[in-house]
Amino acid sequence: MQQEIRFATFNVCNLSQPGAKLYDNLAPLTEAEYEAKVAWTAQQLDQLDADVIGLQEIFSLDALRDVLARSTHYRHATLTGFTPPPDPLTGAPRMTPELALISRLPLAAPAEAYIMFPQGVALPAGSRDADRFARAPLHVQLRLPDERIIDVIVVHLKSKRPDYRIGDTGDNPMLHAQANLRSLIRRGTEAVALRALLSDLDKEQRRPRVVLGDFNDTVDAVTTHIVMGGGAACEPGEELHGQLFDSRQIQSGRERRRDSGYTISHDGRHATIDHVLVSEEFNPASRHAVGEVVDVTYLNEHLVEARPEASDHGQVLVRLKLY
Repeated sequence: MQQEIRFATFNVCNLSQPGAKLYDNLAPLTEAEYEAKVAWTAQQLDQLDADVIGLQEIFSLDALRDVLARSTHYRHATLTGFTPPPDPLTGAPRMTPELALISRLPLAAPAEAYIMFPQGVALPAGSRDADRFARAPLHVQLRLPDERIIDVIVVHLKSKRPDYRIGDTGDNPMLHAQANLRSLIRRGTEAVALRALLSDLDKEQRRPRVVLGDFNDTVDAVTTHIVMGGGAACEPGEELHGQLFDSRQIQSGRERRRDSGYTISHDGRHATIDHVLVSEEFNPASRHAVGEVVDVTYLNEHLVEARPEASDHGQVLVRLKLY
């Protein structure tokens, strides 16, 4: 039986078909740029060589299929993702950054995208899309080699990019500050909604879980802590139940590791905003542990090279050992 399972998260940075218009300030990919993007992304997937990879900023599942066909390790992997419904007014396809998952482990059930916030969670009145995620979390149930089922949730929370209202400009300091606050409120609300979804899953079925993706914040940020849970009243001996743990912080042998892991680089500053969080079943401190995090690796050399076809995020690779 396979004893090691490898999970990774990969923000691919605007993977779309050539000629597709994504943003006003971003030119569509040419055929040559598309070929370079597909080739680089496939190479990076093969370098990760993970059993399960959660991906963000997928504008086209067909483009991702081209990537898998170009790869060595994932030509026959299972691809899971959703195409957003067409615009209700124009009927045209929506070009929005969605989530996807590729897996060499078999699916145990159909995948599910959580488009709407759970009941009781909403953005302030008047907010755009106040009742839904900007990028719907993707929930996939996978079957481990020992036949155990594991929940994997791919996420991409709101970025720190200022959320301007129509007509606002960035040259007004107060409008800029308020736009930053709106982004923080949305990211915080999405974190609360995700925590509510995870709590509901815990009530339905207690089993191992991995939540991975682009959190757009560091692991010690309030929004990330909301997703991780903890601090709520619980029965004696169940203090870890329902919580998530940062793989890097609980990896075995972490005292010996002094790596400079980071996933973004901006103005000479490095930070890690892409995370792989695991449930107590992979925390050796839990009496319910079925495995542990062996190590965490960051693939970020391309951030120094700044190649145009490369992602602007590093990737996180986590090796889990099953007991």
